Amino acid sequence: MSWKTIFSRRRFLAAATLAIMVAQTGLVDAAQAQSAQSASSTKARDPLGALKHIHAGALDVAYAELGPADGPAVILLHGWPYDIHSYEDVAPALAAKGYRVLVPYARGYGETRFLSASAMRNGEPAALARDVVDFMDALGIEHAVLGGFDWGARSADIVAALWPRRVKALVTVSGYLIGSQASGKTPLPPKAELQWWYQYYFATDRGRIGYEKYRHDFAKLIWQLASPKWHFDEATFERSAAALDNPDQVAIAIHNYRWRLDLAKGEAAYDALEKQLAAFPAITVPTIALEGDDNGAPHPLPEAYAKQFTGKYQYRLVTGGIGHDLPQEAPQAFTQAVIDADHL
Repeated sequence: MSWKTIFSRRRFLAAATLAIMVAQTGLVDAAQAQSAQSASSTKARDPLGALKHIHAGALDVAYAELGPADGPAVILLHGWPYDIHSYEDVAPALAAKGYRVLVPYARGYGETRFLSASAMRNGEPAALARDVVDFMDALGIEHAVLGGFDWGARSADIVAALWPRRVKALVTVSGYLIGSQASGKTPLPPKAELQWWYQYYFATDRGRIGYEKYRHDFAKLIWQLASPKWHFDEATFERSAAALDNPDQVAIAIHNYRWRLDLAKGEAAYDALEKQLAAFPAITVPTIALEGDDNGAPHPLPEAYAKQFTGKYQYRLVTGGIGHDLPQEAPQAFTQAVIDADHL
């Protein structure tokens, strides 16, 4: 074989190799561009839109806002371990009806942050409820329709009970959820205690460390137990679970449940409010209480709390295998309840 033939073959191989490398680089760049475009498209498709931020009380609150700025205000409050996407269908539907809909991330969730690094990471109910009032004050909202489930329902109940002039109407999943440390000491029948297993788990150092380490797995288990017939997909779960990556999530969640069992102290600034709540104040504002027919989370019976609502009041059982995250599982029922409560 001549040296010219060898040189030609080497030149051909070098050129071929270079072509392959260029092609592979192009494929990688294309894949990266497609991935970025897909992520951007997913973000653009988020029915809650881009988040806004406002300083309110102790927090920099991240929130979604939909609908006309001059529309009647509706504030929707999420629970644990969920996030604002529990209202991904409800909020746009209410906005389409002319409401100004605000969906804030609670302390310890999403992009909401404490303004002070030294602030106590306090999860007691009065603190979370006061956050709602501070949020309204910061936005100049005098009164609004409040809707919530889980922690969000508790906060909405508290605001309606202690600041009734700020609440035009209330939609609360599982009804009256105001409690106290004293009531938290009362033992329940074994089957009821079993539902609170995670509350006792969180009372231990092992539970705190376990929640920190397995936060997403823990949340998914709670979703499955609380809504046994809700077949949510992985994308739906992960989008909400991302809100639990907040640096204050573990501290807030653990303190919330330990406070309920009188295993953790709160802050003196909320003592007067907690004292009022310990008397189980009546809720006088127009209210619609909702319950799913397959709620697997601990919740009171409707007949046990009906007397706590002394204003216009309705109870609605939402059927069809609806679990704990009622706004996301039955958005039409929740949306209609907000509209109807506003006109009670």
